[in-house]
Amino acid sequence: MKTGVANAEELALVETAKRVMPAGGFGNIATDIIIREGRAGRVWDVSGNEYVDYLLGSGPMLVGHAHPEVNAAVMEQVGRGSTFFANNEHGIQLAAEIVEALPCADQVRFASTGTEADAYAMRLARAWRKRSKILKFEGGYHGMSDYGLMSLWPSRPGNSEAAISDSAGIPESVQGEMLVAPYNDLAAAEQLIHAHRDELAGVIVEPMQRLIPPVAGFLQGLRAITAEYGIPLIFDEVVTGFRLAYGGGQSYYGVTPDICTLGKVIGGGYPLSAVAGRAEIMAHFDQAKVGAAGFMPQIGTLSGNPIAAVAGLATLRILKRPGAYETIFATGRAIWAGLEKALKDAGQQALILGEPVMFDALFTARGSVTDYRGTLDVDKARSKRFNELVRERGVFKSDSKIYISLAHDARDVQDTVAAFTEAAGMLA
Repeated sequence: MKTGVANAEELALVETAKRVMPAGGFGNIATDIIIREGRAGRVWDVSGNEYVDYLLGSGPMLVGHAHPEVNAAVMEQVGRGSTFFANNEHGIQLAAEIVEALPCADQVRFASTGTEADAYAMRLARAWRKRSKILKFEGGYHGMSDYGLMSLWPSRPGNSEAAISDSAGIPESVQGEMLVAPYNDLAAAEQLIHAHRDELAGVIVEPMQRLIPPVAGFLQGLRAITAEYGIPLIFDEVVTGFRLAYGGGQSYYGVTPDICTLGKVIGGGYPLSAVAGRAEIMAHFDQAKVGAAGFMPQIGTLSGNPIAAVAGLATLRILKRPGAYETIFATGRAIWAGLEKALKDAGQQALILGEPVMFDALFTARGSVTDYRGTLDVDKARSKRFNELVRERGVFKSDSKIYISLAHDARDVQDTVAAFTEAAGMLA
């Protein structure tokens, strides 16, 4: 399945984008492909080229594009109104479903983006602990806030716990409020937590950091030492929530944090995110319970809006059905195996990293990668070329991740493995 060239309409849109938007895009995936339509596990660009889609809108479309049940729920709600700024029944029902599903969740507060949810979660920990510093892990992604953009993708990682800013425009003072440890290094994290136990407001971690799974005992050790010192443990589950399991990464890995953040899947493709956690910590959103000094205001025009809520509820109903996760994992394993074989047969040194629902190939001679620094010697030029060759053969993905959906079927798997095999051969 080879895609064709761009038509005049798409080329004109590309030129318009370059004229009216910085870098010619939304700041997300860098490509001149302009998507017009998505159905199930595939998308079509403006020129009519068809792709098996493993970008999935950067993950939200876990049940596939334009799922009939999600569309029906959305269309019914659209006729009743888009947003109210007041409580609505669907948002309340979605919050109740999240509380039932996630071990850490006693209560839920909605926002619109993962960046907001992560920023609120860190602020919530500060309000609860009455301390200011947050410990994160090098290479961990926690949104686009000033605090989130500390040591996310440093090209020259530091040799200490000091954070490094990843963006222009961030005050230097923010660096002093973040501590950084290497992911999967429990001893280093324990040492930092012990040394700064009287300053730390919280520890934030992706239970699966980007594509790097936790090593045995890492999350359990973080849970133990944070509990020992009464420091809130925050799981950033914007990506892993309802993806690794219905109960999220915390259920999949068997470790319960004090607070978690959610996004992507819970909105079914519409703007929605959430902070969930223990009732006594979430009480800081309620002035009547904590008083003016402890109150943490949180206002968002579209927070919990009914269209996103009904899309999320419909998505979760689909995922809750027997066999849903077994199907997603089986599809992922088949694509993983096809990718691994294609690269091996072509003599390419590469490591497949992740979990079956979310993974990618790293062009490296390493036998394993357990932290951010292990990704720094990946052959990015080879990876970029492989992704270009794959895209030319009708497989749409980001440069760093393959998302699997419930909608991907046997034909998608077959076409994908064929594209991987041909691209790997050309790369060789």
